[in-house]
Amino acid sequence: MRKFAKLGFAMLVLSIAFAATTKDKLYRLESGRIHFFSKAPLENIEAESKVFAAVLNPKNRNFVFSVAINTFKFDKPLMQEHFNENYMESDKYPKGKFIGKINETVDLLKDSTYKVTVTGKLDLHGVEKDRTMDATVTVKNGKMDLSSKFTVKLEDHNIEIPSMVIQNIAEVIDVDIEATLKYDE
Repeated sequence: MRKFAKLGFAMLVLSIAFAATTKDKLYRLESGRIHFFSKAPLENIEAESKVFAAVLNPKNRNFVFSVAINTFKFDKPLMQEHFNENYMESDKYPKGKFIGKINETVDLLKDSTYKVTVTGKLDLHGVEKDRTMDATVTVKNGKMDLSSKFTVKLEDHNIEIPSMVIQNIAEVIDVDIEATLKYDE
């Protein structure tokens, strides 16, 4: 229950931050998933979270995605424990976020599909990195489906892998995001 209260608070903060800068209506997350996959010589590791926040302003194309690191679910509980305690240190760095902008001037209120690039700051493990990523945005009937696939290099975010398990975890992680956002009515 505390997770949902924190997520609700995070959504409120994001909404207030956006509302403070604009009177425009926003797209807000309705549902989605963030998934990652690590292919390594000894084992593959994957997890997903369906509990995150996202807000996008269709007028200026600015957006924020934020996920509580401890919401990622693994097939094996021990993997989840190691991920949170040893690698991501989720008590110390509880959130991952991407704050950015869609680069192309597209009408996000018009029903259509757009191949776009997004540029912003990816903050993981307390380290921000400038990133540009490809994404697909489909707008239809007041909803926006957004998807993106990208990689995260662990060393870029000071995520250390102990030498005894280096064969178990890839140095570059594949990430994919799918989200449906609903326009404020």
